[in-house]
Amino acid sequence: MDELTPDHCIYASNSSYLVSSGFADAVKDPTKVLNVHFFNPALVMKVVEVVKGPHVSGETFDTVFAFIRSIGKTPVTIEKEIYGFVVNRIFSALTREACYLVDAGIASPQDIDLAVKGALGHAMGPLETLDMTGIDLEYTVYMEKFRASGKKEDLPAACLTERYARGEYGRKSGKGFYDYGKGN
Repeated sequence: MDELTPDHCIYASNSSYLVSSGFADAVKDPTKVLNVHFFNPALVMKVVEVVKGPHVSGETFDTVFAFIRSIGKTPVTIEKEIYGFVVNRIFSALTREACYLVDAGIASPQDIDLAVKGALGHAMGPLETLDMTGIDLEYTVYMEKFRASGKKEDLPAACLTERYARGEYGRKSGKGFYDYGKGN
């Protein structure tokens, strides 16, 4: 990438599951590589996580932080790299419990989402959010986490595994926890 970009270029990854220290050495100046994590839908969501990886310079961090503010977003400092950063780790706990409730037959996806939106004030329920971001992505994240940990509790929930196996990835495939087909 160095051949394609000017020396002052900052390299920012939007991934919350690939920390920048894992690929910062791919450029000649790793102090200019960091994670800047926007949330979906990016045009609507105001918060952006900005991660202080161990290789990131203060100048790079401050420049990106100021840029995020200049585009009308609210930057949040993540002091250390961690898989998933802050919001996705908290959201993962919420979706894990939502999937448990579906798998145990305790509540429908619709009622779980209604409860979370109504009682917790979320704009979207956890299962609606999974349909938007992609059940295939969530399944892959769980499988990667399981491969790294070997812990059974890191395997994807049955409701995710079943939908993944059927190709029901959410909005992108027309069906997930909800049906996005014609007339719905």
